[in-house]
This record gives sequence, C-alpha cells and structure tokens, in this order.
Amino acid sequence: MPSPASRPGETPVPSPSSHPEETPALSASSRANRGWWDGNADDYQVEHGSFLRDDGFVWGPEGLDEADARLLGDVRGRQVLEIGCGAAQCARWLVRQGARVAAFDISHRQLRHSQRIDLDTGVRVPVVQADAEALPFAGGSFDVACSAYGALPFVADPVAVFREVRRVLRPGGRFVFSVSHPVRWAFPDDPGPRGLTSDRSYFDRTPYEERDERGALTYVEHHRTMADWVNLLAASGLTIAGLVEPEWPEGHERVWGGWSPLRGRHLPGTAIFTCVSC
Repeated sequence: MPSPASRPGETPVPSPSSHPEETPALSASSRANRGWWDGNADDYQVEHGSFLRDDGFVWGPEGLDEADARLLGDVRGRQVLEIGCGAAQCARWLVRQGARVAAFDISHRQLRHSQRIDLDTGVRVPVVQADAEALPFAGGSFDVACSAYGALPFVADPVAVFREVRRVLRPGGRFVFSVSHPVRWAFPDDPGPRGLTSDRSYFDRTPYEERDERGALTYVEHHRTMADWVNLLAASGLTIAGLVEPEWPEGHERVWGGWSPLRGRHLPGTAIFTCVSC
C-alpha cells in the first residue's frame, strides 16, 4: 500500500514492508477472529458507528474521549500507529489533530469501512491488513502507538504484540491501549442485575470461545488478570507509566453488550494502560 504524499518538510508515514514470504502463519485465535470480524463488520458499524463517530477517539463503552483524556499527549507532527483500527475512527481523529498516522486491522471488511468513511469525510487514513503479532513496519518508525479495544483481547500471545510494539516505537515512545477490565470476567456478560453477581473465578483463564457446527473455532477472547497484564508488559520490556479505570459518567445511558449504566456504577468495565518504550 503506498503511503500518502507528505507536505514539504514532513516525514512520510512509515509504509508497511511487502515481504509475504516472511509473514508468519496466523495463530488459531487470529484466524478465527479474522473470519468473525469479516463476517460481522457491517453489523458492528451499523450498531456502534454513531457512538464511535467517523473521526472520534473513544477509549471504551464508558465513552472516555481522547479529546478530554489526552492520554497520548500532544500528537501534532508525531508518527502514530493505531493497532487493530477497525474502521480507523481513532486514526482519523488523530489525523485531524495533525498526527502522521498509519493504521492496521486483521479484518479486510473492517478496512473496507475505513475506506468508505475516508470518502465520506475527505480524511484519508493509510491502512493495511496485518496481524498484531507480526507488524509489517520497520523498527523505530513511530513515536506513539495506540489501541482502543483493538487486537489485544483477541490474540493468543500478547507478549508477541508488546514486543512488536516496542520494536516499532522509538526510544521513549508511548503506547496506550484499552481492554476489558479483567474483573469483568468473573461476572456474567449481562447488562442487567444478573451481571452484578460473580459466577466464575477471576483466576480462571479459560478463553471464551465460539465454534461452528463442525467444532471449528470461529471466535475467541482471552482473559488475563490485572497481574497478568502487568507481568506481560514487564516481560516485553515496556514500562507502565499509568493506568486508568474510567468511571461510568452521569447521563450516559448507552448499553453495549455487558456494559451498562447499572454495571458501570458498581464495576470497572475498561482498563487503559499507558506504557513507555525504553
């Protein structure tokens, strides 16, 4: 995929390398989730597109907006990578802030929605289809990396992702990502009162899986405890600089799966980690 033309004096957006023979095979988790997102991208964008906005940066179902949180710092003139971008709504917001952005997703259908929104808004985001466990970018290409519920809940080997992120970040680069808060896994995925009573062990790391009638894996999410996330980041060489557990805001009545005002008043739904590359 060609990179966009740069304005005079600007560093071009890093282009993905094109060496398919060097691309490792997808894991079972990645294969299943690529198929699931390709099959469900249309419905997802219809259901959630207005909340995400075509060029908005929302960290999770609580609605924490990067315009207010500023977890990425000042991105103007910075090289930024969005990981698991979906339709690249976050990346498009970053472009509007003056960042030089590249984005990728494992789902081709999600990237088609990104191209559709590019045409609708006139804001073009360079995107590529890729697996987060093997980033197609040169080392030291980016100042900032970010991921809002992208890739990390769905990969079998998060350390591989973290090491890849560290590789493509410049020294001192920032990586901020959001995932489902680990405590949610101890409760039913129900937005109502049933979702307030724990029915499984927080320490049970059995992945959530869906299979077809032949028993083939079609969708998977992986559970990590808070300690798991901290230890996995440490093992990858990234330093944790901050953690945000967004509170459910007053007046926010949207229900998204198991996220709801009822549960949000009692349980954290999202964890946002800020990390620094050494």
